[in-house]
Amino acid sequence: MFGLNRRSLLAATLAVTLAACGGAGSGTSAEQTSQDGETAAEIGQDMVLGSPDAPITLVEYASWTCGACWQFHNDVMPMLKEEYIETGKVRLVFREFPTAPVTASVAGFVIARCRGPENYFDVIDELFDRQSAILALVRNGGAVREALVQIGINQGLADEAAFEACLADETLRRNIGTAVARGEAQGVNSTPTVFMNGERLEGSAWRVADGMREVLDAALAEIEGPAEPAEPVEAEAEAPAPVDETTAELGESPESAETQPSE
Repeated sequence: MFGLNRRSLLAATLAVTLAACGGAGSGTSAEQTSQDGETAAEIGQDMVLGSPDAPITLVEYASWTCGACWQFHNDVMPMLKEEYIETGKVRLVFREFPTAPVTASVAGFVIARCRGPENYFDVIDELFDRQSAILALVRNGGAVREALVQIGINQGLADEAAFEACLADETLRRNIGTAVARGEAQGVNSTPTVFMNGERLEGSAWRVADGMREVLDAALAEIEGPAEPAEPVEAEAEAPAPVDETTAELGESPESAETQPSE
């Protein structure tokens, strides 16, 4: 977790990231075309899963280098996607809030944004999957840059040059800075932090699948209101027995007509 100078530290880290990866001299502009044919300027600031018409919007501030975020991503997110996002009940807005090691954290997020909205969460999934290995490389002075390049290639970047071009894209880095600034404005000081329809989720119960399910079900019940009682169903009157029209004209019942002796 950063201290009070998170924004300044992030800006410095973005510059260091470029220098460390050799992107500063690449000449790549903010109009660098992504691997999916979108320009960086066309890539939205927020990365979103779910329907815009969902009654609940969750805004998650997280970092792929954060251990608690790793737990949330692996324990809560599968349930959240299957039961609430894919069913139209929840819309998830994911905002980057990089944590130490900051250089690696920012670089990973830049790769994800460089792949575009359609592929963003696939990159995030692999970053979380390889969190432990990359943090071990950081601790041991290993080849962190090479590991991140490989993730980029796994996720569709053409080669190392494409990786460097992504890191040099000012718009992508600015979008991450915007996400951080939004978090700071909302008082975010740890990760993961989640807001539900503008209200910050307190405590820790929501950090596990069952707890999040309870929170969401309670919110949905409040939004939808109590169910209206079902109207009573009136019993249908029994239809009269069919009458034989030939005997009815004579004023006789079917029974008497059957038993009357012939002359």
